[in-house]
Amino acid sequence: MKFEPITIKDIAKALGFSTSTVSRALRGGYEISEETKRIVLEYAEKINYHPNPIALSLKERRTYSIGVVVSEIANNFFSQVINGIESIAYDAGYHVIITQSHELHKQEKLNVEHLASRSVDGLLISLASETNDVSYLKSLNQKGLPIVFFDRTTDEIDTHKVIANNFQGAFDATEYLIKNGKTKIAHLTNSPHLSITRQRLDGYKAALTKNGLVVNEQYIKYCEQGGQDYNEILAAVRELLTSENPPEAIFIASDKLTTGCLKALRTFSRKVVDGLSIAGFTNSNLVELFEFSLTTVRQPAFEMGQIATKLLIQLIESKRPLSEIDFETRTLQTELILKNQEIMA
Repeated sequence: MKFEPITIKDIAKALGFSTSTVSRALRGGYEISEETKRIVLEYAEKINYHPNPIALSLKERRTYSIGVVVSEIANNFFSQVINGIESIAYDAGYHVIITQSHELHKQEKLNVEHLASRSVDGLLISLASETNDVSYLKSLNQKGLPIVFFDRTTDEIDTHKVIANNFQGAFDATEYLIKNGKTKIAHLTNSPHLSITRQRLDGYKAALTKNGLVVNEQYIKYCEQGGQDYNEILAAVRELLTSENPPEAIFIASDKLTTGCLKALRTFSRKVVDGLSIAGFTNSNLVELFEFSLTTVRQPAFEMGQIATKLLIQLIESKRPLSEIDFETRTLQTELILKNQEIMA
C-alpha cells in the first residue's frame, strides 16, 4: 500500500472550505477570520498535517535545510558541535543534513557538491586535514551559497567564522607544563596547512619563548591524517620517545590525536614513559579511562555549533547580497582543566 500524505485539499474537503481559504488560514493570513483559522489549525493538528517540504521549496525557492560537513561524527568535539547546531536549527524550522569527510579532501568535496545539488539553504563546514584547495567552496559561495566555517577555517573566503582561541589554549597548556618543571616539551599536531595547526603551534612556540626555552623542531611531529591513522600516531610517538634526547612532556593539538597518543603510550615500558607529562586538546571524557593522567584544553563545542548556526541562518534569511555583508570571526575561549600529570603505574 502506497503512503499518501495528507494535503491541503484533504483538509478543505473535510471542512467544506476552499483550498485557498485553508492555505491562508495555515499561513495565518490577515484576510481570514480568527474563527476560521481556529477551525483549520485545530483540524490540522488533529490529523497531524505537515506542509509538503518539496512544494514549499518550489514555491519559496528554499528547502529549509542546512548542510554540515565534519571530519568524523564519532569525534567527541564534533558530536558536541552538531548538538549545538541542531539545538538552533530545528527551533528555527531548519532540517540538518550531516556528512563526514574522514579527513579526505575528495570526500569533503563530494559531500559539499551533493549537498549543493540537494539545494541546501546554507553550509556549515570544518575543513578536512587533507584540504588545501578551497576553490570549489569559493565558487559555490560566489554563486550565492551561504557558508559559515567553524573550528578549521580558511582565509581565502570572506564569510563568518567561529573558532576557539587556539593560540591561548596552546599557550596555557604549554606554560602549565613548563611551570611544572618540564623544559623538553614535544608537540604532536595535525596537517601543517590547517588553521588550527598553525594557531596552536604558534601558542606552543610563544610559551616556550616567553619562558626562555629554545624551540626544537625535532620535537614537532605532524600527523597528516589528523588522527585517523593510528599507526601514524604510533610512529610519531615512538620517534619522540626512542630518540637520543626524548621529551619530558608532550602537548597534543587535537581530540583524535590525544586519544591516539594515550593509546600509543600504553605500548611502551614503564621505564620509557615514567615521569612523562601529557597535555592536550580534547573534549572527550574517555581519556579518564586511560591509565595516563592528562591536563586538557577543552573547547566550547556546543556553543560553537550554536553560534555558527545562528550566523548561517542570518545569512540565509538576509535580504542583502552576500557581497554586501560585514562578516566577522567569533573567537571563543578555551578552558584548561588541570590533572595530575605524572604517568600512573
